[in-house]
Amino acid sequence: MFVSSPLVVVAAADDAGGQLTAASVAVALGAPVLLTGDSLPAEVERLGATRVVAVGDAVAPDGVSVVTVASGASADELEAATGVAFGHAPRVKRGNAAAVAAVSGLEADAPVALVGAGVQGTKAASKPTPSAPSTGAPTSGSAPTPARPALPAAPAGLVALVGAGRTPVAALATVRAAGVPVVSVPGGDPRATSATVKAVAAAEPDSVIALGPGFGTPSRLAARVGTARTGVLIPGGGQLVYPEGDGVRGKRYVALYGTPGSKALGVLGEQSVAKTVARATRTAKPYRALTKDTVVPMVEIIATIASASAGDDKDYSRERSVAELRPLIEAAHRKGLAVVLDLQPGRTDFLTQAKRYEPLLAMPNVGLALDPEWRLKKNQKHLRQIGSVKVAEVNRVGDWLAEFTAQRHLPQKMFVLHQFSLSMISDRSELDTSHDELAVLIHVDGQGSQPAKRGTWHALRTGAPDVHWGWKNFYDEDHPMLSPKKTYKVSPKPDLVTYQ
Repeated sequence: MFVSSPLVVVAAADDAGGQLTAASVAVALGAPVLLTGDSLPAEVERLGATRVVAVGDAVAPDGVSVVTVASGASADELEAATGVAFGHAPRVKRGNAAAVAAVSGLEADAPVALVGAGVQGTKAASKPTPSAPSTGAPTSGSAPTPARPALPAAPAGLVALVGAGRTPVAALATVRAAGVPVVSVPGGDPRATSATVKAVAAAEPDSVIALGPGFGTPSRLAARVGTARTGVLIPGGGQLVYPEGDGVRGKRYVALYGTPGSKALGVLGEQSVAKTVARATRTAKPYRALTKDTVVPMVEIIATIASASAGDDKDYSRERSVAELRPLIEAAHRKGLAVVLDLQPGRTDFLTQAKRYEPLLAMPNVGLALDPEWRLKKNQKHLRQIGSVKVAEVNRVGDWLAEFTAQRHLPQKMFVLHQFSLSMISDRSELDTSHDELAVLIHVDGQGSQPAKRGTWHALRTGAPDVHWGWKNFYDEDHPMLSPKKTYKVSPKPDLVTYQ
């Protein structure tokens, strides 16, 4: 933060209240906060500091002018010691989170004195007392009140992030003293909430300094910041499909399944585009009273349709064009609905078909679903057997979709795998769930009696990878179809509920 500084503020490493006082002084004077320890003299020398404000029992190095202030000093005491007028701030509650919030809010043009809970302020001294030469008083014996230096200009394009575990208060105070803006990132992912996305986008950072242990690796954080910097939000807010963490509201989804223009292939084709969007919204509404999470309406569109005939390309799959699907996707985008494109590839492979829909997948609200039931081997035909896919092919699609998303700084995408039989995805334990750009979900597609459906649910969850889970309600085939209340009694509560 500082290449040099004529003045530094020193606090004891074990004095939490003193660090709040030091933060108040540092931001008001535009000076860094240093903590006591073996490296203190070398850092004071590196900065070229000749004056020190020592807080509480902190001992300054020899050879510098020292002004001492008490740990927990009041606004009047800080003004007497520094010559700068301080306002009175509410007492800072105990705990790191309260201290971080208070220090993040310090402003150089409106200094306030932060005092921790239970701290009793004492009279500040304008110079070291004769009985305490170890405070580092200069040989002249004088310790003038430090003149307020010119406040530093904030480094261009730099933003500090906090909120991911314990934040070092002294470091945060130095950041604010340098004029660097601070963004609180609950859970450590700047994509998690609309507030953090908007704050990062407004700051337009070229670089960030993250204070706390929960931000992950620099490369991962850089990618996340690059996405947040776009300011683009997805349905339900933020840029994550399933945000989580302290102070972060989760999401769940309720979807209609089918393809527009075809009543035979699900409810999406039973009405116009506008009425489909309205129906999806109505379908999701009853779930909102059943959870504290945000419930997002969704449509899952069959983009490539399993066909009884080979077709001109001999793949037994009818690929709908981008132009055919765009009206529903754009209407969903306007109304805050999520979208997933479902692939039924026949004898071709999932990746080949996924690439056909790049223009649609480039939209922030569009994810991808693979339906192995309709993935045929050579010489197989639909409905004569249940299709299947090797997990290696699934992982290739995931690799491609993650890279596609990262290159465009798109929000996270839902990546759905349909399954109602273990044989549909071979070697499922090797499923790659590590892509930060994807939220992987296994959608349990069983139909029929509720005992049979629950049996399928438990069988597919046994030994499964760490993924999210989807449940499907069939209007005609379930006996009976579950109400929203009973659907959310399925354990664990489904992250996605689809109606077909």
